[in-house]
Amino acid sequence: MRRIDHLVVAVRDLDGAADLYRRLGFQVGARNRHPWGTENRIVQFRSSFIELITTGDDPALIPPHGDGVFSFGAFVRDSLVRREGFPLLVLDSDDARGDAAAFAAAGIGAFEPFFFERKGIRPDGTPTHVAFTLAFAADPLAPEAGYFVCQQHFPENFWNPAFQIHANGGEDISAVTLTAARPQAHAAFLATFGQSTADIAADGTVSIPLRGGRIVASATGADDTPLLTGFTVRVPALEATAALLRDAGVPFTETAAGLVISPDTAFGTTIVFEPA
Repeated sequence: MRRIDHLVVAVRDLDGAADLYRRLGFQVGARNRHPWGTENRIVQFRSSFIELITTGDDPALIPPHGDGVFSFGAFVRDSLVRREGFPLLVLDSDDARGDAAAFAAAGIGAFEPFFFERKGIRPDGTPTHVAFTLAFAADPLAPEAGYFVCQQHFPENFWNPAFQIHANGGEDISAVTLTAARPQAHAAFLATFGQSTADIAADGTVSIPLRGGRIVASATGADDTPLLTGFTVRVPALEATAALLRDAGVPFTETAAGLVISPDTAFGTTIVFEPA
């Protein structure tokens, strides 16, 4: 059973989105630029993170999709042409190359793994090195929702407790939502991708349990195109988070699920705060 590694949240105004996320009570990292034409800012939790992402100024840097090649930059670019929101779900991996082979054998992805690394200098002057291998999967019934797993080769250099302190008390991403007219049609793919099982409720809602979280596929609000539409963050005290949102002037709705920020407010993504 996998866990949620991170979410790729595509926005057209990266700094504007970062400002909103700060008002939501998150600590937001500095802007990073990728050689494949995207730029991001990170919100890090204990074992997961949100990647706010946009395309850069030079579209020529974005490589095209190819035979057996998934272009991360092209997927983000094409998603932003259609809408802002949450186009890519990323789960963890201990062996991305092995997972790529397993995805191909299961018929849910025939893509080459993608490796990248970055070396830099910490604020204290010491060198640091992070490296990742990605393995991509695809649900043919949901072409606008992207999926991959991420293997971190030097996780001790990525995860930083100082970056995981948030004014809203956010602990981790606990759930993601796929909105689809026929949730059960995606159950087998999601279970295989998550190395898990699919629990199907009487109303057809599908829940895929993960380590420390879950994927939910629901027909609520669905149109003809299945989309990743939102995520949930665990917080220790809903009342304190609600007070923070009120003070920041961020509109929200109190529901049985928790505090809900609408996609109209949150750059195309529904954000829910639930009690830990």
